[in-house]
Amino acid sequence: MSDLTANIEKATAYLARFADNGVMNIIDGKTVPALTGQTFDNASPVDEAFLCKVAKSGAADIDAAAKAAHAAFPAWRDMPLVERKKILHKIADGIVARAEEIAFAECLDTGQAIRFMSKAALRGAENFRFFADKAPAARDGQALPSPTLMNVTTRTPIGPVGVITPWNTPFMLSTWKIAPALAAGCTVVHKPAEFSPITAHILAEIAHEAGLPAGVWNLVNGFGEDAGKALTEHKLIKAIAFVGESSTGSMIMRQGSETLKRVHFELGGKNPVIVFDDADQERALDAAIFMIYSLNGERCTSSSRLLVQKSIAGQFTDKLVKRVENIKVGHPLDPETEVGPLIHKVHYDKVCSYFDIAKQDGATIAAGGKAPQGKGHYVRPTLFTEATPDMRIAQEEIFGPVLTTLTFETEEEALEIANGTDYGLTGYVWTQDITRAMRFTDKLEAGMIWVNSENVRHLPTPFGGVKASGIGRDGGEWSFDFYMEQKHIGFAIGEHKIPRLGA
Repeated sequence: MSDLTANIEKATAYLARFADNGVMNIIDGKTVPALTGQTFDNASPVDEAFLCKVAKSGAADIDAAAKAAHAAFPAWRDMPLVERKKILHKIADGIVARAEEIAFAECLDTGQAIRFMSKAALRGAENFRFFADKAPAARDGQALPSPTLMNVTTRTPIGPVGVITPWNTPFMLSTWKIAPALAAGCTVVHKPAEFSPITAHILAEIAHEAGLPAGVWNLVNGFGEDAGKALTEHKLIKAIAFVGESSTGSMIMRQGSETLKRVHFELGGKNPVIVFDDADQERALDAAIFMIYSLNGERCTSSSRLLVQKSIAGQFTDKLVKRVENIKVGHPLDPETEVGPLIHKVHYDKVCSYFDIAKQDGATIAAGGKAPQGKGHYVRPTLFTEATPDMRIAQEEIFGPVLTTLTFETEEEALEIANGTDYGLTGYVWTQDITRAMRFTDKLEAGMIWVNSENVRHLPTPFGGVKASGIGRDGGEWSFDFYMEQKHIGFAIGEHKIPRLGA
């Protein structure tokens, strides 16, 4: 039996219960269908085969979840912090114990390759452990004495929050949002993306098996226009943490404005990787290829624009074309696969539409630009060359295994091209000149920048973007800044003079 066949059998066994029973909501600790009884079908991008039915929730389900989160908030907020830490560590233990199930489910539900998803669950466990260890000190503040007062600060959890997660790496991103919310003392209503609901349900199950009190974490499935809208508008929900498209972020901000909701947005990107002529070209090539073609190109931090200095552009592009043509496309459960199918027919059509757009605008398709024959939402890794900065393929987020190459002559030109989009999430700079790196990164409009490296995530560092790429930061203390309110208390240290009116 091949590794692929064995993995398919395991994955099918893991998902059998969802095929039989569907993916339901978890509200106030109970697994329940949508109040209307409505469902929608969830299919695998691998071959469009039916996976499960999913609860199609609406405003009434969100209302029930928000009320449960509101009722559970005082006890969770006031729970001894050491106890909260223990529960979050137990959730991490549960994730590790079910890591294979989570990975296989993620592959069949999203099309992501097992070579990347095999570690996704473990990254999720690390997120919970990191924030569990930070929980006991989450409220710690500062002492700021003045001549008349001892001023102290503290932080308190904001209350019930809404978390809306995307379909590209849903399990890991759910842990990245929910773990700090729980560590801060907030309760949660989570609406996962409708295209990838399975691992969100597994994660919520693990949390309740770990002893999380009922109502602290509520899971509501559904579509953005129904469940999502109701969540962003609900008056009991104090904040919305959202990962997804920039246009959706704008809509959520409008929907939450009536209730003055705090928002945290991790949105789109059209991220540049800039390769100067003094760079280590082999390492730059490896990093550029990895950051656009891994995870099927469906990642907000992908290096979707490659800017190469003209003096090395020819040889660099020749090597790039050969590497892209050699990337293995296949079933996500095949250990040899590097690129799997795209998440859904809607997204597949969007990505493929850029092949004609590129040709119409005058770019060259140097590799890929087509879909393999057969079932599933597969796309060949694609490379556009001879592009200009104003082309749509150099401006718009494609969110697939598609790379656009551009050339530049001077540092100033490179900076102008790099900053010349609406986005500003990440940037990647390759040069051996440290002074150039410092100059360039200072002016590069991006929330996160790596020099001579691909994206290497470090949990204590701030994660987020500028311009249309987002609002706010995740990671370390920055997460608590969002999920908690800052409070100041001033204690008089003597009988200082108080102005007397009307005496």
